[in-house]
Amino acid sequence: MTAVARRPETPAVSPTATPSRGAVAAYRPHVPSWGRDVVGILTWASMLVVVALWVGGGNVQDLTGWGTGLTAVGRLTGLVASDLLLIQVLLMARIPLVERVYGQDELARRHRLVGFWSVNLMVAHIVVVTIGYALQSRTNVFAETWDLVVDYPGILLAVAGAGLLLLVAVTSIRKARQKLRYESWHLLHLYAYLGVGLALPHQLWAGQEFMSSTVASVYWWTLWGAAAGAILVWRVGVPLHRTLSHRLRVVDVVRESDEVVSVVMTGRRLDRLPVAAGQFFVWRFLGEPGWTRGHPYSLSAAPTGDTLRITVKDLGDASRGIAHVRPGTRVAIEGPYGRLHEGVRTRRKVLLLAGGIGVTPLRGLLEALPQDAGDVTLVYRASHDGDLILKDEIEALAAARGAQVFYAVGPRVGDRHSWLPQAASGLSDEDALRQLVPDVADRDVYVCGADGWMDAAERALLAAGVPGDAIHLERFSW
Repeated sequence: MTAVARRPETPAVSPTATPSRGAVAAYRPHVPSWGRDVVGILTWASMLVVVALWVGGGNVQDLTGWGTGLTAVGRLTGLVASDLLLIQVLLMARIPLVERVYGQDELARRHRLVGFWSVNLMVAHIVVVTIGYALQSRTNVFAETWDLVVDYPGILLAVAGAGLLLLVAVTSIRKARQKLRYESWHLLHLYAYLGVGLALPHQLWAGQEFMSSTVASVYWWTLWGAAAGAILVWRVGVPLHRTLSHRLRVVDVVRESDEVVSVVMTGRRLDRLPVAAGQFFVWRFLGEPGWTRGHPYSLSAAPTGDTLRITVKDLGDASRGIAHVRPGTRVAIEGPYGRLHEGVRTRRKVLLLAGGIGVTPLRGLLEALPQDAGDVTLVYRASHDGDLILKDEIEALAAARGAQVFYAVGPRVGDRHSWLPQAASGLSDEDALRQLVPDVADRDVYVCGADGWMDAAERALLAAGVPGDAIHLERFSW
């Protein structure tokens, strides 16, 4: 393998050296061990409540006939679809507890899974209820569909909402996402909120279970209110407050290579911003082209009391424009987010596994993680030497902290899906890990890079004996 080991040298400063001017005590997000259990229990409990309300509304008795039975089943699928739709909104509302226990990577996966189930059940609701009504009125399905849309209150709005949700679901399929620019996909995805809003009048005006009892009304109003409140507070209110309070502005734009730039920002009371090394924000550079569309970038250095820094590679229109941001530009932020931080650490020893520009959050962790000499190892994969971003900083930090750095440089393996370069193709992915880091199975591992590369790295780590809960990933795919 074209890998170079960077052995600990006599540190230029000790690992416990006094922080530089402007540095502050590291913020360590607390990740409660019980958080996932609570979220899971609440999710399943909400669906049990929906089924109980359906049963309490007398729908079981309707199952005796074809027409009434199909209508009753259709009501149930619609109710569960509505419940899952609102859970989907809550999952991506950036609620701090939910975001901390799952991280954006896992949240996005669960968001898609719940979303596809809610849309499938919504389609089943439309089809089954229409057939049920047609059987009861002894008319054909097409005539009954026209009747429902024209004569029933809120149905036309609900159909429009269903169409928008179907559009979002179709464009969320991986192959469809890959054919869209991020900006286009993000704009389409926002229509999901409109689709959810258009469904409410139908449930209010024509939803039998919504109006059947005080308990049902309280439950549904609470769930709708919680979803709307979470969006207003965590997606609008908190980002706006932090943007106005901290007044971030660009002070320097540094070109790291032909394709990579670092943006340094300062602001007010940044020591009060609850952010840890390795996390990311959604950034908007106000007044610059495309400023209305936020983009996620990780901090590439540990935050201090007066500066934040990101390092961005030219991967498209938005990232290309970062190089032209002018000093003095005001910055809007949403965050911080992500699980690549010290708060998820479970072991003393740590492996940082970086691919390409994915090194940026791991460079921050290398700087910020409490460690003794030999506790932290960074393995940095790149296609060629010119892609080793922030190399000088990384080596200076490694020397200061007593960490090890290995470089895995070269074109990718051609005959299999691997995290290794071609020069190491004679080794299995897990054997290469064990050679570089013999005690890898006893470490926490932070991984960041391109999606396919991270998938290969995760498989190798699991095969090398690293427990799944000791592997911490952050994907920025959409």
